[in-house]
Amino acid sequence: MPDFHYEFQKKMIYNNPEKQKIARDMLERYTGAPLQGFKKHIILTNFNKYLQVFSERCGEKIHTGSVMSVVHGHDMNVSMIDFKIGAPTAALIIETLSVIEPEAVLFLGMCGGLHHSLKMGDFILPMAAIRDEGVSRHFIPPQVPSLPTFKIQKFVSQILVEDGLDYRTGVVHTTDVRFWEFDEDFKRTLYEERAIAIDMECAALFSVGFVSKVPIGALLLVSDLPLKKGGIKTKESSKSVFQQYTKKHIQLGIKAMVEIQDRGEHIRHYRW
Repeated sequence: MPDFHYEFQKKMIYNNPEKQKIARDMLERYTGAPLQGFKKHIILTNFNKYLQVFSERCGEKIHTGSVMSVVHGHDMNVSMIDFKIGAPTAALIIETLSVIEPEAVLFLGMCGGLHHSLKMGDFILPMAAIRDEGVSRHFIPPQVPSLPTFKIQKFVSQILVEDGLDYRTGVVHTTDVRFWEFDEDFKRTLYEERAIAIDMECAALFSVGFVSKVPIGALLLVSDLPLKKGGIKTKESSKSVFQQYTKKHIQLGIKAMVEIQDRGEHIRHYRW
């Protein structure tokens, strides 16, 4: 085999025992929870409010470490992690989670709706993410598309249909820039891309998940409409979103992760 094949293999966390050892230590230190407590089915969130609701629902305590927090739902065999916001921490949580070899990970995130037909509270099942963040290039070449694990997205779509809920699909633009709403050139690019929504994590989650052999999907909630007049999220509108939609969003995530254990398809990982 060519030399570059071995160089690539050594970079992969599942082929690097030293990197795995540090990742195990990081996962425990950052979340404040021992490794053995983590479940094989995991929900990711950016928000402490989601973690509180999940904790109350499963009757388990919140573990908080130096950076993140986690709740282990023992009865449902699902853990929820609040990894905070942004692509760097998204990449970090996926790499560290890879050491426990999760069977399925679902990101319950929020996004800004870009298409004129969207409204607050809509659900989006992303089919791909535009890699306009600075993290994923460290894991995989820039020409490689950022895609969620198809079988997870397929299963989540079935859950939505069974619950009688409408949802949208499309490409999400992942950025690491805040206040882009005031950049006319940036907004013009969004129109040209035909992205359905914008967020700050999906591209990193999908790309690093693919490289690290962590099967991951996402169900996004439209929390604001930043291209419309008065549509940028505020403290009051954010509070309203949490009050109206958080419980349903979490309910769908739990249902997907619980039922995929029983009737979901096996997700195969390829070694490169």
